[in-house]
Amino acid sequence: MTTSMTGAPTALNVLRSERVKFTTLPSQWLAPLVAVVLTVGVAAAVNAAYGEADHTPGEDPSNGIFYGLLFGHVAVACHGVLLIGQEFNTRMISVSLTAVPRRGLLYGGKLALGIGLGLLMGLASTAGSFLVVAATTGLDFSTPGLARAFTAGVLYHPLLVVLCLGLTAMLRNFSAALGLLVPMVFLGTTWLAAIPGVREAGQFLPDRAGLYATRTQPDPGIHYGHWSGLLIMALWAAVAAYGGLRAMRRYTV
Repeated sequence: MTTSMTGAPTALNVLRSERVKFTTLPSQWLAPLVAVVLTVGVAAAVNAAYGEADHTPGEDPSNGIFYGLLFGHVAVACHGVLLIGQEFNTRMISVSLTAVPRRGLLYGGKLALGIGLGLLMGLASTAGSFLVVAATTGLDFSTPGLARAFTAGVLYHPLLVVLCLGLTAMLRNFSAALGLLVPMVFLGTTWLAAIPGVREAGQFLPDRAGLYATRTQPDPGIHYGHWSGLLIMALWAAVAAYGGLRAMRRYTV
């Protein structure tokens, strides 16, 4: 990888190295592309078929905007896993750690890249979904709560990437992370939220809390506000990121 003139890797050089990995490995950049296409595509298809007929002033407009996110966030989760899990799977993590002995620096570079790409995914997916819904229903950005829901939709992506990246670093196993996180994000928490007695605890899981932040109207069954939902997800992501850092520091080549 590229290093500074003294031979010691710097934060900027590590970030550049991670960018090169991302751009040269199809498995790395395909996941974000699929996430955006799937999120906007599903939202466009659903709104083209039902949006205008089903839209009423009393409905939560975010239902149409973020419907595609229920499918697209699976690809976002895959992206978070791939950012570090692929290196564990191929044992190339040993090469990376040899080039960058400071494990926190290497891990920080992956987190920085993941956050940046997550923000780009979030902006593209949320803006694209909003535009297709607005074209169908005449939705206006001045709708109460919509600006906050839009912001939450953008931030949901990097938070999910950090969560999945951190958990993958803790597991140190690509297959285990993919097998655990993707089904959990796609189906697991939805099932938990539908089980009486478990629903109360399920609403505090990261993806449920983050998705609630994208709603414009309150839900009497949720015990926190919209911004609090985003904060809950951010706390989960922070814990996962810290756990991943601890795991990286304990990893033996």
